[in-house]
Amino acid sequence: MARRRFFVEAIVNGKAEITGERAWHLSRVLRAQPGQRYEIFDNRRVYLAEIRLATKDRVVLSILEELAPTVAPLELTLMVSLIKFDHFEWALEKATELGVARLVPVVAERSEKGLEKAAEKRYARWQRIVVEAAQQARRSRLPELCLPIKLEQALVQAGGYRYWLEETGQVPSLLEVLPPPVQRTPHDRVAIVVGPEGGWVDRERRLALTAGWTPVSLNPFILRAETAAIAATAILVNAWMSATAHSEHTTGTPGQS
Repeated sequence: MARRRFFVEAIVNGKAEITGERAWHLSRVLRAQPGQRYEIFDNRRVYLAEIRLATKDRVVLSILEELAPTVAPLELTLMVSLIKFDHFEWALEKATELGVARLVPVVAERSEKGLEKAAEKRYARWQRIVVEAAQQARRSRLPELCLPIKLEQALVQAGGYRYWLEETGQVPSLLEVLPPPVQRTPHDRVAIVVGPEGGWVDRERRLALTAGWTPVSLNPFILRAETAAIAATAILVNAWMSATAHSEHTTGTPGQS
């Protein structure tokens, strides 16, 4: 069974601390004790560490050795329109587990208005969800979680391969428009933007086309926004992962990050 992995804000003089609610969870729920070993990451490196002190308010760990990081197969930005509270948070959690590098909440014309107004207040909660999901997935880095921005801003921010997800099957499928496997590398920047419940309006479609985004679909059926976000993320991650694995098999050298 793999060791649990925890995010730490900083490592100073070979030691790291976990405080607040996360310390309480570690010491009281998981019953962590001095001498037990866990993995920790600080968005730069991954370490094996041993608990030196465990109280309900503070857990102190000492670094034992550096471990190999988990490398994502691509640099993926998921831009997802604001939808109902629990659906949006589920999408954040699952996208983090799948390995996205950047999460961008987008304000579209048909976005959930209540969430748009409450977004800044809920940002801290979203960050906690992302941290917990990254720990569960044994990631080496947290994804960047942005504050909500207007669709117009989002469309000009992303670089690399850019895909605009339509809710109908009247445009090519995502798999059809991906670059050939031989051209995919872990350094590739890829972005996909997912619309709100009710879909995009024509003005937004024109904006995306003018900005150079490629319209794609996932399925002949209509998917919920959060389902579409996770399905698209999984397709992209696995497409790049399989290309990297094929490259390693044919060249005999591991992929680089």
